[in-house]
Amino acid sequence: MPLTGEYEPSPTEFVRDQVEKYESSGGTEGTTMHGFPVVVLTTKGAKSGKIRKTPVMRVEHDGPQRGDYEARELSGEERELWWDRAVAAFPNYAEYQTKTERTIPVVLLEPVAS
Repeated sequence: MPLTGEYEPSPTEFVRDQVEKYESSGGTEGTTMHGFPVVVLTTKGAKSGKIRKTPVMRVEHDGPQRGDYEARELSGEERELWWDRAVAAFPNYAEYQTKTERTIPVVLLEPVAS
């Protein structure tokens, strides 16, 4: 089910520009960032209730598909499996992890039944 509400573009210029390019082209442009495929993740602010859109790197397992998805943060063995896939696709993630004490979240997008 698509989210509804007032859209507030990102205050970060490159994020705002990427989303605008992707959406204004119907998803035919702005599909990569730094040479890597992206998906535009639409979320609703917990406090503001405003719609936010953020391009995030896409690590494919079954190939790209358009549609509505629910995000689920992974843990345990499932997180490790997808973390390894993410690092294989973008090795810099492993370096990012060494620069922080927190565990970098891994989110899986699962299709929502229509």
